[in-house]
Amino acid sequence: MTENKYIDKPTGTETVGHEWDGIEELDTPMPRWWLWTLYATIIWALVYVVLYPAWPMVNSATEGTLGWTSLGELDAELAERDAELAPIHAAIERTAVQKLPDNPELMQQAVQGGASAFKVHCVQCHGSGAAGSKGYPNLNDDEWLWGGDLEAIEYTLLHGIRQPDHDETRFSLMPAFGKDGILQPNEIQDVVSHVRTLTGEEKTSRAAQRGAVLFEANCAICHGADGKGDRIQGAPDLTDSISLYGTDRDSLTETIVNSRYGVMPRWNQRLDTVTIRMLAAYVHSLGGGEANPQPAEQAESETGMTESADDGQS
Repeated sequence: MTENKYIDKPTGTETVGHEWDGIEELDTPMPRWWLWTLYATIIWALVYVVLYPAWPMVNSATEGTLGWTSLGELDAELAERDAELAPIHAAIERTAVQKLPDNPELMQQAVQGGASAFKVHCVQCHGSGAAGSKGYPNLNDDEWLWGGDLEAIEYTLLHGIRQPDHDETRFSLMPAFGKDGILQPNEIQDVVSHVRTLTGEEKTSRAAQRGAVLFEANCAICHGADGKGDRIQGAPDLTDSISLYGTDRDSLTETIVNSRYGVMPRWNQRLDTVTIRMLAAYVHSLGGGEANPQPAEQAESETGMTESADDGQS
């Protein structure tokens, strides 16, 4: 191969000795700028390996002489952000949740913080838009099992739903009328017919009339004789079409036969007071939040004022 090398006369460059159909390859040297660039990148890489984490190990990586890590940089940024938010969080912590609307700016800060926390902790069940799904309530409407004012929402977040290890949890228990043999299958179908007449999904029939008698004997104690429910007990209103599990015959039959036993975590074990308060503010702001209940003394005072005004007008 060496013997085949020679200087190409037009260019003055030595050939490499290869030839293909009369075409030969020139042994053109690399440009100096390219070589210096290559050398510089090699030197830069060596310096980087020494200064920064580079080589992966079994359980970690080489630390580098500067001690820099991306996690450390993230921690520093988070610490800086926490310092910025500290005064706001302190103000939220000092303010009772029902008093937050008295300070619109603080309420807005709480709602924004709650929106971020909701995306981390709540969307798995309630969905990104808080519209819920079968078995998980829609937080955008004004139908509440346990109350929709700020204090009630905060209590639900703190203590959860049906948490067996916690005495202060929200708790309601519907009998499994079919599974426990309280009602026979034909009686359950009669009750289903009656419940569906409450929502206007079925017309009154003999089955519905029989179901009304069974409903009065077995269900009215929680749902009320008119089926409008009792939020204190966590008994849902059966007169509207809003249902966690559906109002079609199959879904209602499943509910009456086997009961439902949905649960929600108690967040006082996982989240701090400020985060829970911000979540309450955010959920309340979604559109279905209710006004804070008036103290008994204030309600009586306002009632008296109204009666006096009426007497004056009459």
